Amino acid sequence: MFFTLGVVPGATVTGAPGSIEVRRPGLAGYLDRSDIVLKNDAYTLKVNSQERWGEPLGDMIGRVLAQDLAQRLPGSSVFDQSGAITADPDARVELDILNFDVVGSGDMVLNATYAIEQGITHRPIAARHVSLSAAPAGAGARDLVAAMSMLLGDLAGQIALDASDRRH
Repeated sequence: MFFTLGVVPGATVTGAPGSIEVRRPGLAGYLDRSDIVLKNDAYTLKVNSQERWGEPLGDMIGRVLAQDLAQRLPGSSVFDQSGAITADPDARVELDILNFDVVGSGDMVLNATYAIEQGITHRPIAARHVSLSAAPAGAGARDLVAAMSMLLGDLAGQIALDASDRRH
């Protein structure tokens, strides 16, 4: 079975840059695979080769994060790096995902660092480490992917607030 992350609605924010590019996220190597990593215990990974991503995970996270941000920033034009748009943006969002999986407690965890920088000048606007978690509704891949989508939406909400807090 193939899975995809989904866009999750969130609160809208005003005052962000007019155009924002979401760069392809950096992924921890163990996540950069077609199989879904179901669980990450102390020294082992649980992977089911029957449950796979519908597209490369980094590309999918970038695309969905751009859609989540576009929904939260209605006054901004948000696009992702892997698309056809090559315009110079007013701001860029860069993301490194350190882990994004179920930990021993059963919670889905997203640990990531993001930076927002001004378009051409690359002047830093914000940089932050985030650690988010959510309890999946169940242990199946569908529930885990839903929890991942929710956490990605929460991350988009934090990025939207940071992008709008600082005028450029």
